[in-house]
Amino acid sequence: MAVSQAHLRALQLIAGRIGGGAIDWVLTGSAGMALQGAPFEVNDLDIQTDRDGAYRLAELLRDCAVTPVRFLASEQVCSHLGEYEVAGVKVEVMGAVERLVAGVWERPVDVRAHRRWVDVDGLSVPVLDLAYEVQAYRKMGRVERAEALQAWLADQG
Repeated sequence: MAVSQAHLRALQLIAGRIGGGAIDWVLTGSAGMALQGAPFEVNDLDIQTDRDGAYRLAELLRDCAVTPVRFLASEQVCSHLGEYEVAGVKVEVMGAVERLVAGVWERPVDVRAHRRWVDVDGLSVPVLDLAYEVQAYRKMGRVERAEALQAWLADQG
């Protein structure tokens, strides 16, 4: 399933504000997967970064804030999380995401270690590697999504 023009416009605006290299970030979730060809419906844009990147993004997107970035913790996940609306599209910013897996808190994901780049409409977009996304979804307990992505990857050869 393709990424809609509205989502692409929001992504272009965000990338334009970020500029080159000041923030290590990736587009993750359904939008990141769809930009790599996976057949998932895109409802929002999920941006993953580190702690500092989340607060830098919060500053860059302050005029679009629904809920500014702040630290949130649950029994299973903690991160620096914020919600924005950019060009009519919901955008979630997640910084330094940590998950409780088998009773142990994992270190925050270094997005640079799992990042790849895709080109869309003249824009180079950092996304998470799909094999890594399969692992991440399994760890989050979203087995159905992980299996769907794994099956699609297997069909791609």
